[in-house]
Amino acid sequence: MDAAKTGILVIGFGNPGRLDDGLGPALASRIEGMNLPNVTVDSDYQLTVEDAAEVARHDVVVFADADVGGPEPFYVRRLRPSGGTLSFSTHSVTPAAVLTLARELFRSEPQGFLLGIRGYEFNEFGERLSERAVENLEAAATYLAAALRTGRIEEIRADGDLPRGGSAKS
Repeated sequence: MDAAKTGILVIGFGNPGRLDDGLGPALASRIEGMNLPNVTVDSDYQLTVEDAAEVARHDVVVFADADVGGPEPFYVRRLRPSGGTLSFSTHSVTPAAVLTLARELFRSEPQGFLLGIRGYEFNEFGERLSERAVENLEAAATYLAAALRTGRIEEIRADGDLPRGGSAKS
């Protein structure tokens, strides 16, 4: 492990002004309030190419976002850097593209995970979360806090279905 790298980065992204699209930043805020050791938290409306520099400084990164059609209450999926040619615009950078940029620009390959929290209301403006999205947020925050404390982040496909492996600790 590179001596300059430290712990785990949680990046919550989404637009809190678009109802449940704010689930990623809401999760980041809850995790940040826990002051967990070796955990850095960041939050923004969208991922940018500049996020690759911060990602490169960590061993593990968890990208948290709202999901309009994923399983309830949330899922965790292992991410890998994109293969082949990178394609993105300044308004659309995927978590896999950020990992690719960290690898190509900074020679860093942190383990990456996407935590998708099921949301329901996205088509209006407002700075609130739907009742069901708040329930899903609580479940995701409880899971992630425990995973960050133990250093074991595992894939969860749906309803707590934990496949074998996927540990953030090698």
